[in-house]
Amino acid sequence: MNEVVKRAHWSFWIIAIFALVWNGLGSVNFAMQMNPDIVEAYRESEQAIIVGRPFWATAGFALGVIGGAIGGLLLLLRRAFALPVFIASLIGVLITMIHTIQVAASPAEFGFVGLFVMIVLPTLVAVFLIWYARYASRKGWIG
Repeated sequence: MNEVVKRAHWSFWIIAIFALVWNGLGSVNFAMQMNPDIVEAYRESEQAIIVGRPFWATAGFALGVIGGAIGGLLLLLRRAFALPVFIASLIGVLITMIHTIQVAASPAEFGFVGLFVMIVLPTLVAVFLIWYARYASRKGWIG
């Protein structure tokens, strides 16, 4: 393993904490969606996504959020292995989005903001974290 020799910029810590918290909250969301009693309290449109989710989409969701949380932790620990974990997380997000787009395609059900938060935002964050892990690696902040 390469020894990290450069001191990370203060913004590195903010982004690493954001990555861990964002994906940690996603992991909590995933765990809540695995509990049928909690899902019963959701709106019908949200239940349609969760209850009808096939195994492959559930596995993608788990990979996306749990992988992202692990990637965020690895980033905080300044480990270069954060990059491939973030890539796996993006793959999980994209797999999940295939199902979510099919079920939640109606803006009338979720509204623009709801669709943005469910589909676009997780993808943008996952892509950003991959870019940032590469950037931090080039700067010598992770190794």
